[in-house]
Amino acid sequence: MASHQVFLFAWAIALVASLSMVSSEVIEHSFHVENLTVTRLCRRQVITAVNGSLPGPTLRVREGDTLVVHVFNKSPYDLTIHWHGVFQLLSGWADGPEFATQCAIRPGKSYTYRFNLTGQEGTLWWHAHVSWLRATVHGALIIRPKNGRSFPFPKPYREVPILLGEWWNANVVDVENEGLATGAAPNNSDAYTINGQPGDLYPCSSNKTYKLIVKQGKTYLLRIINAALNNQLFFKIANHNMKVVAVDAAYTNPYITDVVVVAPGQTTDVLLTANQAPASYYMAANPYVSIVGVPFDNTTTTGIIVYEGAKPSTPEMPILPAFNDTPTAHKFFTNLTGLVNGPFWIPPPRQVDEQMFITIGLGLVACGNATCAGPNGQRLGASMNNASFQFPTKMSMLEAFFNNVNGIYTTDFPDQPPLKFDYTNPNNSFNPAIIMTTKSTKVKKLKFNATVEIVMQNTALIGVENHPIHLHGFNFHVLAQGFGNYNPTIDRKKFNLFNPQERNTIAVPVGGWAVVRFRANNPGVWLMHCHLDVHLPWGLATAFVVENGSTPSTRLPPPPPDLPKCSSP
Repeated sequence: MASHQVFLFAWAIALVASLSMVSSEVIEHSFHVENLTVTRLCRRQVITAVNGSLPGPTLRVREGDTLVVHVFNKSPYDLTIHWHGVFQLLSGWADGPEFATQCAIRPGKSYTYRFNLTGQEGTLWWHAHVSWLRATVHGALIIRPKNGRSFPFPKPYREVPILLGEWWNANVVDVENEGLATGAAPNNSDAYTINGQPGDLYPCSSNKTYKLIVKQGKTYLLRIINAALNNQLFFKIANHNMKVVAVDAAYTNPYITDVVVVAPGQTTDVLLTANQAPASYYMAANPYVSIVGVPFDNTTTTGIIVYEGAKPSTPEMPILPAFNDTPTAHKFFTNLTGLVNGPFWIPPPRQVDEQMFITIGLGLVACGNATCAGPNGQRLGASMNNASFQFPTKMSMLEAFFNNVNGIYTTDFPDQPPLKFDYTNPNNSFNPAIIMTTKSTKVKKLKFNATVEIVMQNTALIGVENHPIHLHGFNFHVLAQGFGNYNPTIDRKKFNLFNPQERNTIAVPVGGWAVVRFRANNPGVWLMHCHLDVHLPWGLATAFVVENGSTPSTRLPPPPPDLPKCSSP
């Protein structure tokens, strides 16, 4: 009898263990997007928000789950949602950017996004991909390991999303439209935020400063997301070091630092151990701005870490880097390496099928007969290889790809800049021979499973600055990055082909370059663009059209029947 009970117990344990391994679920959410009146910086402001909160809801899933999100657009604006960093394997219809993979969800309409989350763990996020709405329409997307699998680091006591944002005392759609109308740069923000709150250093903000209560000796996983529109940010915590363990939902070798740098669109996971004297400590973020002579929001947002049981005290403030501390930013970005024994590590491709050299930067677009407020009376523009991207309006590029419709885009995006020059020489900033650009919808066509190497070369046109470049649909390996003009003879020797970091968004160094590689193993249309929202409407973008493979499992499926169309409502 005893042996029979032992057998039953062992069988029960085995059954529970096997059931825990079957972890894939369908996770369902509803997003109600509508006007919300909030108070910030001593004034009431109407914003567009999801489910009545800023930031919007945190979505928590496990690797392998399917996420279903019903979006009800009750706002006065056209809307789409982008799932930033999600591979969207064979689900490119759900990627979200307007006119790229879908048309907008009109006011009063709804649409359901459905996609699988396979082969990724860590911190991603979601945001609006129409105009500047992502300033307030955004939230965290956390992918935890499936049941039965653990983190590749000690389990933290608690996981905490830290969303860094940007705030305007204005309607952000109006701010963008004013800039587009005049051809000049739009107004700067009035504050930065941590989890939706500006913090103690701003007027009328102390009451709702974000606070994190911690227990002495416990370790916390902070999932840091830069949801700001136009600024990279330094992030520090007074008297505490952080251990970076992942970026952009890709595990890294542990890297201990007292400062984290995040470009718009990037995420960074850090372990924070509460190992200081019980007290209060500020966490703080301020901008990293590399362009010279241009006004920016030079303020600091704060939150407070409070040790459980600590006596009330004035929080200690960290010493933040100067706004133009490029050495600190470069040190952080270049010290990150990939975790080769991580669960989803894939080595960088050694064989390269497509080599591209892409210049990125600002420029001017002819203003026509009128006079614009940009330099030289022209309109500010931006370009890649002197092609300033213009989104179509009749139908999405993905629909044109799937139905083989001509006239929506052309496949002649150049592999090289049309003119070679001293790219990072400030003397060329307003060189009339190279500063002008024109609008077009040029894309690069890729064979399925082709490997692509891109040299992203910053330019000094108008002003030299660090550009965060985001690739939809893929992670890429960052092989090397540096300053000045890329020199293949010298700089190829610096390539890290053993354990390079993986990212979906890279901050191309100010006056410098970066080299990335990826495998085009996902058919569809995938944007590559600057994640500064001031630059995307100016044209700092292109797209990759990845052809279908030869088998059903490598071909883009038909669109959902309710996919929004571009025709007027």
